This record gives sequence, structure tokens and C-alpha cells, in this order.
Amino acid sequence: MPAPHDQRDLFHLRKDVVFLNHGSFGACPKPVLETYQRWQRELEEEPVEFLDRRFDALLAEARTALGAFVSADPSDLVFVPNATTAMNTVARSLALAPGDEVLSTDHEYGAVDRMWRLVCAERGARHVRAPVEVPVGSAEDVIEAVWACRTPKTRVLSLSHITSPTAVHFPVAELVRRAREAGILTVVDGAHAPGQIPLDLEALGADFYAGNCHKWMLAPKGAGFLHARREHQHPLKPLVISWGGEGAKGPGPSPFLDDHQWQGTRDIAAFLAVQAAIRFMEEHDWNIVRARCREFLDGFSERVQKEIGLQPLSLGPDPWPLQMRAFTLPPCDGRALQQRLFDRWYIEVPVIPWNNHSLLRVSVQSYNTPQDLDALAEALGKEIRT
Repeated sequence: MPAPHDQRDLFHLRKDVVFLNHGSFGACPKPVLETYQRWQRELEEEPVEFLDRRFDALLAEARTALGAFVSADPSDLVFVPNATTAMNTVARSLALAPGDEVLSTDHEYGAVDRMWRLVCAERGARHVRAPVEVPVGSAEDVIEAVWACRTPKTRVLSLSHITSPTAVHFPVAELVRRAREAGILTVVDGAHAPGQIPLDLEALGADFYAGNCHKWMLAPKGAGFLHARREHQHPLKPLVISWGGEGAKGPGPSPFLDDHQWQGTRDIAAFLAVQAAIRFMEEHDWNIVRARCREFLDGFSERVQKEIGLQPLSLGPDPWPLQMRAFTLPPCDGRALQQRLFDRWYIEVPVIPWNNHSLLRVSVQSYNTPQDLDALAEALGKEIRT
């Protein structure tokens, strides 16, 4: 078995590219991809049997495995293609009225930011973005910055668990607790959390939690989930109206699953392969993998701070090892720098525009080595100085 921090041969990634962008779309291990393709073949061999007679039982088994992984009742989980779909399902179902406020931060994923902006505009509500300064000093700084923007009109608190542009692990548990006491609905965008940090959705208590399995959980593309607390499931409207519990099989396990699980003919192989992804992590000592990735990032951070002056944005010591970190770059054409890093150095790493800054976001996965990060540091030293 490959070392837990060097599994390049278990992925289909190009050998000539230093891939430090797992956070964007992830990469699926070969054994998990094979399981995914096997499910696709089974679907094609007998589509009616698969989608009509086996569909519910197959998804129930997959939800059970996912539920155990994220510590949630499987009946409160539904598979969706991605976290953005889950967030839209929630946002478009909420009964926002003119004057209501949706509170989030200036660290949110751009598509979710746009979603709230458009939904609020349609309802006459207001989207409030709490500014959270960087580099982030402590969890308490984040909590107070967010809570300072709460008003009597705040109806929804929408937060990232791990932010996409800035790679900060937000203290969502305390913010969810405060929101619940204040009667505010909580919506957590957990796109980058499953697989990076342990999850206990029951203990977290968020009203709605959107997650991806195809990023840090290593599942195939198109595998995400929505978790909804039981008391908030009924108002959720599916983005696609299909048969639900009115089809030939009649009502299923619950209206929540009926409406959101069956949305017409689609390939569910990615959902079914989630169990294989969980098994892959268990078999490859993923706690060790995460810790080693954090060590690699720590070494990279020390080097680029000393040699180039790049500052990380993340919180200080974190109880769980993150595999993604963002750094503030000096003023530059970020898009051009990203392209040069790929064209000249064969390094795939994103440069993200955020709050008038250009951020370098580095992701480290089990297929990366310290040499990958050394190559990036050397390339940055030359590109930033030229």
C-alpha cells in the first residue's frame, strides 16, 4: 500500500502537472472511480430494474453510509449534485418578506453570494455581508464580527463551514447556537468540510447543512448532500417538481425524500459511489493523511513567508488539520499569474480575487509531496519578483 501521504499512482492525475487545486473540483481515486463506473454499467444493463425497482433501496444504503460518516439520521439527508444545488433549494424555499435580512460574511463562495443577492432582491429582503478581517486572529474575532451585524430583522444566518476563497475554518457551532437562541434560521455551506474535518451534524444543530462528497471526501463529481432538521423539511420545495410520492409506487419514506430524491431520470452512480469513497479513506488512514497534509502546508507557509513575504489568512492553531490554505499576494494580475504558473511551471493552483486582493489558495491532498510545494515556492519566487 502506498504511504498515506504519497498516493499519486492511485489517481488519474496527469504526471506532468503539479496539482495543488483539489479544493476546486477534487480528484477521485481509481478504486472509487471504478465503483462509480460499475454502477453506471449496472444502470445501462437493465435501466428499468435499476431506476424503478432498486432505486429506493440503493439510495437508502448510500444515505446510511453517509449518515454514519457525518453523524446524521439518514432520513434527514438527501443526495444532490453539489452544495450549490442544496443551498439554492433552501434559499428558494424560505418565506422571506420585505424588510427581512439574510446575514452572511464577505468570505462566502461567489455563487452563494450571488444566490442570496438575487433571492433577497426578488423578495424585497436585504442581504447583509459581515466583514471579517484577515488575517483572522481567533474564533472569537469571527463570532463577534458576524454577530455585530445581527439586527432584529435578521431571519437567516448563512455561513461557510470552511470558506472557499480564504480557506478559513469558521466557528459555526457557536454561531449556530447563538442563532438558535435568537430564533434565526441557520444555513451552513459545508462544501469544503466533509473529508477535511470530522462532522457531527446532529451535534452542530444547523437547520440546513449543504455538503459536497466530491471534494475532500473523494467521491465522483456530482455527489453532494442536503441535511435538514426534521422540523424544517416540510417547507423545502424541490428545485425540480417530479412525481415524488404521487408516482406509481405511491408515498415513500417521507415527503422530504419523496420530493428531493426522485427528480426524473438521472444517473445516481456518483451517489452510490460515496460508500466506496468512505471505505477508501478508512483503508488509507485518513487521519494520518490529513495531519501530513497540514505538515506540508506548514512547511510551505514558513518558506513563502520568509522568502517572499506571503501571509496566510487562516486562524491560528486548529484542532483539525485543514488541507487548504490561502495567502495574500502582492498587487498583481491574478488571472495572468495563475496562467503563467500553469504554462511555465505546470503547476495547477488558483489565484482568487477577493475584496480587492489576489489570494493564492493552496490545496494539499494525499497525492501531493513536499516536492510539489517546493516547486510552487520556487515558481512564485521567480514570478512575483519579475
